[in-house]
Amino acid sequence: MSTIAININGKEISFEAGMTILEIARENGIGIPTLCHLKGATPTGACRICVVEIEGMRNLAASCCTPASDGMIIQTESQKVKNARKLVLELMLASGKHDCDTGECAGANDDCMLKNLAERHKADPKRFKRSERAEIPQETNNPMIIRDMSKCILCGRCVQACNDFQVNRAIGFGFRGIKSRIIAGANKTLSDSKCVFCGECVQACPVGALKEKKSINEIKQSSKKTKIRSTCPYCGVGCQVWLHVMDGKIFRVTGVDDAQPNMGRLCVKGRFGYDFIYSDERLKTPLIREKDDFREASWDEALDLVASRFKEIIEKHGADSVAGISCSRSINEDSYQMQKLFRSVFGTNNIDNCART
Repeated sequence: MSTIAININGKEISFEAGMTILEIARENGIGIPTLCHLKGATPTGACRICVVEIEGMRNLAASCCTPASDGMIIQTESQKVKNARKLVLELMLASGKHDCDTGECAGANDDCMLKNLAERHKADPKRFKRSERAEIPQETNNPMIIRDMSKCILCGRCVQACNDFQVNRAIGFGFRGIKSRIIAGANKTLSDSKCVFCGECVQACPVGALKEKKSINEIKQSSKKTKIRSTCPYCGVGCQVWLHVMDGKIFRVTGVDDAQPNMGRLCVKGRFGYDFIYSDERLKTPLIREKDDFREASWDEALDLVASRFKEIIEKHGADSVAGISCSRSINEDSYQMQKLFRSVFGTNNIDNCART
């Protein structure tokens, strides 16, 4: 079988047929910047930041949607490429309100990709006159997401995240020309649309057009932020999450890219439902009822009491006199152990799961 290869920046690279230039570059540690590209979604080539120079081609090509062919000779950082990227970035900076310097720009990423690329390419934010889009007011009338279309660069990542990944079809492109913008439904607010507030659009947004309302006021530039990987506690699927921690407190939750089973996606509960952790009403120790009141107890005392009562009931009335319901917030492995306990130890098939929170 003959091998096919391309040359990127003087390096000969073999590849599999059907791969794009961007895929080959990233697989081989060659950095090509992108803004509209969303891994797992159909590439659109909308932002033109990922352009590369291909020998024999008159125009620069968007690497995210250009299939590689055998013998291609490509430059990813030629002067022509750098000039084109700088121009596109300057046009984007003029397309809205992108002069913020608060550290709160990107919704779920704590990092504005546009700002980083503009600084890297020394783009002049004042080269072009600012667009009327910069005057679009924020939408803040829902409890989860702040929509600031004055910062939107029309990259389309949020639309792909909503329509292709979550299949909610709540948002899309609306209007035409310089008036183009991302709209919910027939230009409604998110609260009045099909939005289920999963927040996938926020995680996909590369700038500050979409922000998490719950965490935006808690972000402090001076505070040290860390990420801790964990498993979502809301159902048995086992979605992998990043807990964003600041000053010892979780202020945001995002999905872990490329991690099974969710591949970075989360539902509204997994992304926004972490308030219970710090609730004053949260139980922190077992309670044993005595008459009409409860008293705190150790785990050993509580478990011994439950085990002894089960034994008494089974001895008197038989194994089928007891039943178990596995908590829907348990992971699959815990639910499996629960049914094995009841079937193998208790001797009954009376076991169920409520399947939802």
